[in-house]
Amino acid sequence: MSSKLFLGHRLRRLRRDHELSQTDMAQTLAISPSYLNHLERNQRPVTAALLLKLAELYEVDVRSFAANGGARTGPDSLSEIFSDALLSDLGVPRYELAELANNAPAIADAIARLYGALKEAARNPEIASAGDARALVTPENWVRDYIQQHRNYYPALEEAAETLGGALSDPLSMAEPMRRRLKEAWGISARVVAQDELGNVSQQYDQDRRLFLMSSQLRPENRTFALAYQLALVEFAPLLERLVAEAAPPDEGVRQLLHMSLANYAAGAIMMPYGRFLASAEQYRYSIDRLCGEYGANVEQVAHRLTTMGRPGARGVPFFMLRVDPAGNISKRYAGENFPFSRFGGTCPRWNLHAAFQANSQVVTQLIETPDGQRFFTVARTIERPIKSDLSGGLLAIGLGCDIRHAHRLHCAEGYDLEKAPVTPVGPACAICPRIDCGYRATPPAGRMLAIDRTKKTISPFPFVAA
Repeated sequence: MSSKLFLGHRLRRLRRDHELSQTDMAQTLAISPSYLNHLERNQRPVTAALLLKLAELYEVDVRSFAANGGARTGPDSLSEIFSDALLSDLGVPRYELAELANNAPAIADAIARLYGALKEAARNPEIASAGDARALVTPENWVRDYIQQHRNYYPALEEAAETLGGALSDPLSMAEPMRRRLKEAWGISARVVAQDELGNVSQQYDQDRRLFLMSSQLRPENRTFALAYQLALVEFAPLLERLVAEAAPPDEGVRQLLHMSLANYAAGAIMMPYGRFLASAEQYRYSIDRLCGEYGANVEQVAHRLTTMGRPGARGVPFFMLRVDPAGNISKRYAGENFPFSRFGGTCPRWNLHAAFQANSQVVTQLIETPDGQRFFTVARTIERPIKSDLSGGLLAIGLGCDIRHAHRLHCAEGYDLEKAPVTPVGPACAICPRIDCGYRATPPAGRMLAIDRTKKTISPFPFVAA
């Protein structure tokens, strides 16, 4: 290795994830506890031999383990923050940001939270003037970051859901077994009613009457998911409460959103039990259509489930996923081992996620390459919203992708020569993208001197001096 790797925080988190003491982990790695202590405190670098041993014993992806920064805020996110006009004049070099992300991940997370609050204050000055800074940390961002910190994988929920989902599995549909379970085990009756009876909600549990109501406008797979969600709420109530309590959300609104997000996770795990779903995914080479048919789920449910396949010893392809509307607003964002897009902004216009809106229901595939040379195989397609109304009609687009080294495992990559196929150069947010000759550039790059010559026009509207 050409440079020393100080990965103490990642090594410590790996140990704690496996519920090991320093003595226990040191014994499995054939090193002394004192040496492991030095490694975790970044007083010794992690060697190549130790990385390989970690990969063998704990199924660590070496490149991901060595390259990524903090659990939530890596060097790319910090670069995006420090490209802001408020900070760009400081000229903080990337290697310093990488050191911060690697050696002080909690501080990197704190900087990201402050920056997110600053952007929220600009959007909502009335909240900023209320006097409680915590109100500027939006529930959505807090929950998204917390889920990402856990890499969108919750082993306790997976175990409970796999046991329940396996008991309720049915070759025709899980909806009826789940309806019976609600009735027989919990005394809850499930009914489909006209949308007019529910007003502006699509599903509702009436605790007094022990009645679970679903809109007749919900599509069949969304009704199945609704039943799984309600079942998760009652079956896993103590577990969900414990997980939420451990997260220590800052206020009641965030607590409720996290509880709902975890229940959604559990619902997907009930419908698609981990072991059986992973076996099906491998058998069908991750064909979303075949998995939808196998599990009575829709495209979004399957795509989301594919991002949760992180069980040690039984990992699936590490996908990332986005959901966007035609205006480019991102409403879901889940990462696998890598995520090549902006954390605070939108997506690169070179990525064909938005082209899916012009290819309704068709699968759009693309090989992309980030400025640092990483390549990803991506799939995009449109989906319909769970329920149509005057205010919620129209399509959304789902983008799913993985590192190119996993692409040979995918059905939709068949026919590609992954070594020679055309690759589209993409970047993060325009403000931090280093690509010079990009005709899609929307803003000049922060901290770079423009190189505009009024006697000629360039491909990019904002040419700049290369670093």
